Amino acid sequence: MTQQQPESFTKFLAQADIAAKAIKEVTDKDGFVSCFSHLDADGVAAAGVISKMLNRLGARYRIRVMQWVDEKIIAEVTADKPNLVIMSDFGSGYLDLLNEKIPNYKIVILDHHQITGKQDNPNFTMLNPHVYGIDGATEVSGSGVAYFAARAVDPANIDCAPIALIGALGDMQDKYEGRSLKGLNELIVNDAVSAGLLKVEKDLTFFGRETRPIHRMLATTTNPFIPGVSGQETEALNFVTNLGFPLKNGDKLRSLCDLNQEERKKLCTALADYLLSKGLHTTVDNLIGNVYVLVKEEPNTALRDGREFSVLLNSTGRMDRPSLGIAICMGDRKAALGDANKLLEDYRKSINKYLSWVAEKPERLREFENIYVIYGENAINEKIIGTVSSILVSTLSNNLKPLLAFANIEAEKAAKFSGRTTEAALQKGVNLGDVMLIASEANAGKGGGHNIAAGAQVPLDKVEAFIKMADELVGRQLKGEKLAGKNPS
Repeated sequence: MTQQQPESFTKFLAQADIAAKAIKEVTDKDGFVSCFSHLDADGVAAAGVISKMLNRLGARYRIRVMQWVDEKIIAEVTADKPNLVIMSDFGSGYLDLLNEKIPNYKIVILDHHQITGKQDNPNFTMLNPHVYGIDGATEVSGSGVAYFAARAVDPANIDCAPIALIGALGDMQDKYEGRSLKGLNELIVNDAVSAGLLKVEKDLTFFGRETRPIHRMLATTTNPFIPGVSGQETEALNFVTNLGFPLKNGDKLRSLCDLNQEERKKLCTALADYLLSKGLHTTVDNLIGNVYVLVKEEPNTALRDGREFSVLLNSTGRMDRPSLGIAICMGDRKAALGDANKLLEDYRKSINKYLSWVAEKPERLREFENIYVIYGENAINEKIIGTVSSILVSTLSNNLKPLLAFANIEAEKAAKFSGRTTEAALQKGVNLGDVMLIASEANAGKGGGHNIAAGAQVPLDKVEAFIKMADELVGRQLKGEKLAGKNPS
């Protein structure tokens, strides 16, 4: 902590001490802890941080990973009869439900989402950046919040810092200059670097720098998108071959991390010249950025690069195997990692299948006055709908229109909505967290989240009414109106 640290950070860290005290008061008396976390990369990372923290305390605990909090989850809480409930990467949007159903339980909420509901229950301890004016969408993730609580419990938990950063990268919080992490995330970066666990490099920021052959890395990139190369493996191979450096070490195809400085410079210059020839000056500016290297991990594996690690964790949660992700966060590099790598391939195949399905027929992606909507219905797995919307939002022609995608959950007679928007829409006043909250509650559902990414669940017979209202609410925001949500941050 430096003298320049904002007062908001100081207050947040003081509250982390309070959350740590609430946890230790229970574990010191051998109390049972029931933990719940979200199923995306950030939620799985948060679960990993909490598991490692509780293991160090010798605590008795059970951890579950799921999509949301509802009455079924509340029933699981009461069945366990825990002395403490910990909720990570969600909880702040369910305060009214918690107050209604389990007001007398001790609950620690470690979350970074916008807060809705009453915050005055003395049994609830909440650590949330929004309370202190810190942006939870860009400055700290759910696993980051869990990390600060864990570090306050025991300084030895500084070894969880890289996992917290994996969660932040999974939540795409690297939105600052040069794809850097800022805010409270920067404190975590400093911890990880000082502990000798992380190295931050300036390099080409393509996904797959550790694991994919160079030409395949270029062919599969969508950020940045390279016309004539992205999606074209033969053209990508020709592009790299023309640079004149070896593409193999022995029998092994080289990845970006295998190139020396001169070869990387040659590749970067060639890409810049090519993009400039296409008139893509802005894309050139974004070629080089921060790369987060976990130095204790094996080179040429998905765990070495922070962004690749986050996709691996996301796949375990989305494919119903979050225990694999938690085990990896806790240090398993044998059976769990092998199984997770196989799962990652299945996850990628599923995403490609769903993207192709959306593209097959125009009516599957519909444009409304102020939003786009993907009608995933029974064709897309509701646990992967968020990934689909995240990928497709950047491909739409009007970047002021958010994208909502939904999939049916027949067993619940509900539709799961996942919304994503763009920086351009945020600048015009769009806040998807407020839109999802208001539109879902008006249609017998639940919803909320961040300004840039949010979700909702509504009954199947309310889907069209929900879409109509969300469209109207986004239109009002684009005209400068601030919606009167329930305690919006």
